[in-house]
Amino acid sequence: MFTKFMLRSSSSLPIPLSPPLKPFFSTPCTTAVSIRPVAVVAAAAASLSVTLDETLPYEPSLSKGYNPSIESKPPQQDNDDLFDENCFTRVFDISALRISADRCYALENQLRGHLLNWPRIRNIARVPGDEIDGQLQKYFKSSDDDEPLESLNRRIYGKAEGDGERLSPVLYRDKLAKTFNARGYEKFRNLAKLSRPKRKTKKEPSEIRESKRNECYLVEEVVDDRRSDEEKREDLSGLIGEAEYRLGKWKGSTRLLLLDHRHAYKSMDELPEAIKACLTGSPYELVRCKLTLFYSYWQMNEILEAMLPKGMIVPSSFETVGHIIHLNLRDEHLPYKNLIAKVVLDKNKPKIQTVVNKIDAIDNEFRTMQLEVLAGNHSLVTRIVENGVHFHVDLAAVYWSSKLATERQRLVNCFTRSDVVCDVFAGVGPLAISAAKKVKHVYANDLNPHAIDYLERNCVLNKLERKIEVFNMDGRRFIDAIFKSQSSRPITQVVMNLPKDAAEYLDAFKGIFRDADRNEKLTLPKIHVYGFSKAQDPEFDFHERIRIALSEVAFEVKMHKVRLVAPGKWMLCASFVLPERVAFADLVSEL
Repeated sequence: MFTKFMLRSSSSLPIPLSPPLKPFFSTPCTTAVSIRPVAVVAAAAASLSVTLDETLPYEPSLSKGYNPSIESKPPQQDNDDLFDENCFTRVFDISALRISADRCYALENQLRGHLLNWPRIRNIARVPGDEIDGQLQKYFKSSDDDEPLESLNRRIYGKAEGDGERLSPVLYRDKLAKTFNARGYEKFRNLAKLSRPKRKTKKEPSEIRESKRNECYLVEEVVDDRRSDEEKREDLSGLIGEAEYRLGKWKGSTRLLLLDHRHAYKSMDELPEAIKACLTGSPYELVRCKLTLFYSYWQMNEILEAMLPKGMIVPSSFETVGHIIHLNLRDEHLPYKNLIAKVVLDKNKPKIQTVVNKIDAIDNEFRTMQLEVLAGNHSLVTRIVENGVHFHVDLAAVYWSSKLATERQRLVNCFTRSDVVCDVFAGVGPLAISAAKKVKHVYANDLNPHAIDYLERNCVLNKLERKIEVFNMDGRRFIDAIFKSQSSRPITQVVMNLPKDAAEYLDAFKGIFRDADRNEKLTLPKIHVYGFSKAQDPEFDFHERIRIALSEVAFEVKMHKVRLVAPGKWMLCASFVLPERVAFADLVSEL
């Protein structure tokens, strides 16, 4: 899987204080601090007094709010404990409407434009103490009537047997157990059902998503105790003559409906008329809340943008291989590689367990990458599922690219059930095994003995070992040997996926049928060869290299651009049927 993010340049943004608070709100204790390494962090840690800037991004943002922990450690470059996650905690003061749980979803739809509407935050929040069990709610309809409470007590203590009410399940089970005897099979099923332990059921996906969502933020109701007792006694608003502000009697569970942050410092009189109109006839209460966004709330690019120095490009892409993320960091990112790796690992757990970086170009004969483990465990052996096929891969010993998954599937779709495929540079078998599920037979070869070891494992893992023959040979020797021994299975498709050198191996096809009778009916294979090109016209350039390698010009080549590997460097796939003049090169020269 290949994930790509848009390039964003981190910029130093003004850090605002919270706006002046109304008398019934408390003032924040600290200011927002932009998190940047070492000297930048030290400079930004000082308290700044600035006003709100309308050019700042829409909240939430690490440039707004305030950090409640003034002792948080800034990121360090050369420290095992890279940074304290509390540095990225931000607190925002907002207002909320306490409403009945029965009306919360209806009001949410009516007030959609006036609610918080922040990403990954629900507009409806719960706080401790706002929930009443629905089964008990009917017993608290009226505080003047004691009959429901008495009925509840009778059922709890087992005294409901004579007044027609049902016993609780626990008491009913005890009664069945006491009366059960040799002639009591009539109610045995009921007793067995009550006695059987409940099955453990997995959480629903919605519940799992809800729990993860609540871990990244917290809504707390703030109680204002700054007013004196005399002010509280004199404040009679909402009691007489102000029916629209009067709080009704709560008759069940309540919820908090989070209002837009623009209404955080307003009283009820200052709220828009649209909000007041929707609340007419319903009990409500305007309360002040504190919304805390934790480190887990912020996206990866937001954390990196805040950490990296001003003007530095935020790392934009990475490749996922099983439980491993493979980075390609630039030279300017190397001083901050451990910080970047920790953020990438934290934001992709639990699926991702290791973050590595390529430290050198691929220049060995086995095409393996030199990788440095930056974060997580040091195991580079992973399991990958691609297009329904399972693979075991060791990135330290073999080559793998998840970016070519689409290209491999495109090739497999071109094959038919009667094809016999020859994969000259098979690696651990991403193409060979996928093709074996569809075609008649596959010959797979690779020079790397470690790749052959994993190729054989993957064949057994996918139960395709009978349809794949594995070889550990040089590419030219393999081509020559496999075409000389194809008496029973004529090869119809040849794949040469070694973009750096594959075109140079095409000369091995010269005269591969020179010993065969030209009058016999032979199947000329279709060859798919890959290569790189930095030319202005990459398709023409690669086409010319193929013609030179085969010493033939009179044949049709179909070009396909696979992907842009680097600026100005294309990876291409050329597909063509092996020319007859090339296959019978020696016979043609004798004529």
